[in-house]
Amino acid sequence: MGKKIAVIIDDMFEDSEYQKPADAFRDAGHELVHLGVKAGAEVKGKKEGTTVKIDQAVTEAQPDRFDALLIPGGYSPDRLRVSPDAVAFARKFMDDGKPVFSICHGAQLLVTAKALEGRKATGWKSIRQDLIYAGAEYCDQEVVVDGNLVTSRQPSDLPAFIEAARKKLQ
Repeated sequence: MGKKIAVIIDDMFEDSEYQKPADAFRDAGHELVHLGVKAGAEVKGKKEGTTVKIDQAVTEAQPDRFDALLIPGGYSPDRLRVSPDAVAFARKFMDDGKPVFSICHGAQLLVTAKALEGRKATGWKSIRQDLIYAGAEYCDQEVVVDGNLVTSRQPSDLPAFIEAARKKLQ
């Protein structure tokens, strides 16, 4: 039985960090629902201009209707972290122990949600200090799994990230 995965995304996301996990999840029979600031808006990737249509505004989304959360990297998480609704949405997944898949700069949303205290996590090298200040134990590894949380550093980590995420969805 496929799971329902919320993808929280905004403009300037890292194309591969969205596309590769999204393709893998769809291939495994999971449903993706794209959440953003405005329903119906189109957001674009920062390098390849991949276009994603926002299915539902995060203000209308209910975390209990989803099985997991994907937070692609790029500039998207930094744009989303100014939205109290996006921050609260991510925090609810962490509080409820539901799978959260965060790659590269994705963890910026979790930092703002104050959801990383006492957790092991990784992310892009420029946010290492942010993770540490947020109370996380930074691990410089291609994938870090800590309970419900799966984090990776960069696009080259995608195969390990996707494999760890798929295991969490089983």
